[in-house]
This record gives sequence, C-alpha cells and structure tokens, in this order.
Amino acid sequence: MTKKLVSPADSNLFREAVGDVNLIKNDKVILKQPVAPKPYPKPTTAQDHAEWQRFIEPELDYVSHEQTLNFTAPGIQKSVLAKLRKGYFGIQAEIDLHGLTVDAAKQQLLRVIQHSVATNRRCIHIIHGKGYRSTEQHPVLKNQINRWLREHKDVQAFCSASARQGGAGAVWVLLRAAIDEQGKYGE
Repeated sequence: MTKKLVSPADSNLFREAVGDVNLIKNDKVILKQPVAPKPYPKPTTAQDHAEWQRFIEPELDYVSHEQTLNFTAPGIQKSVLAKLRKGYFGIQAEIDLHGLTVDAAKQQLLRVIQHSVATNRRCIHIIHGKGYRSTEQHPVLKNQINRWLREHKDVQAFCSASARQGGAGAVWVLLRAAIDEQGKYGE
C-alpha cells in the first residue's frame, strides 16, 4: 500500500474544520451505569388510600373492663409482643382518648398513627380508659380501639400497658418502621 499524499490546502482545510484538538492522556473509556429514574407511586383510587386495610373476623368478641388486650399482626413473632410488654421499645408518643366520642377518637388515633409513622416513632401509648362510665354493658372505646388497631396496616403489635401506666385502660402499640427513599429503614 502506498501512502496517500495530502496537499497543503487540503490539510489546512481539514484543520479549520476540526478546530483545536486536546491530547487524551488515557485511552480507556469508563462507562457509567445509567441512573434509574426514581420510582413513583402508581395512581390509586381513593379507596386504596384507606389506612384500615386488614380483614379481621366480623364478630370480634367484646372485651370487659378489666380484660387485657394482646395482638400481633400476621408474620410478626410472638417475641416482639413479649418485648413490647417489657417496655423494650420505649414510649415515643402518647395520646389520651378519654371522654371522646367514637368518631373523634378514631380521627385522633389515625392522626397520631400517621404522624408517628412519618416521624419514625415506633412505640406509642394510647390511653382509652376502662369504660366504667359507659352506658352499655361493655367499654365502647376500648373495644373500638381493639378493632381499629387490628385493622390498621401500620400496626405490628399491641398489648395492654403495665399497671402503673394505665393497665387495662391503656395500650402500647408497636408501629412499622418508616422506609426512606433509598429503601432503608429509618433510624
């Protein structure tokens, strides 16, 4: 093969078209992985936004004034309930629902659970009272709390509080840990 001769006019024309050239010090190309877009929640209906998602038996037995409450969500170990009873998690939020109507108590309960999950407060103390002044044969608010907490998707376990913190008139509730944008559990 013979070397092709380029005229000085063609060489100048080529250099004008190309412009300034920088010398490359490394001939290896580092390919970056494309950054995946952040996931976004799929559109849902208003019914899907309901906080009360667990299905429980339609006729949950009524509890009496002095009866204690215990519950663990499916998939949660019984040792978690034992730790909750012993105060292992520590109370991070508290709400007193004494004297509220059923509707007002449900709104307040939902509000405190949502706020606690958002701020990564896992253990809350709910004072509902024993229901001695209830006009019915059983404590209304205590039974409603028992049902609502079982139905709520963020509740992992709950049990009646110790005697000095309300006994059968209060519950300790363990909520799920909040997960951040990177898929890690909050601290």
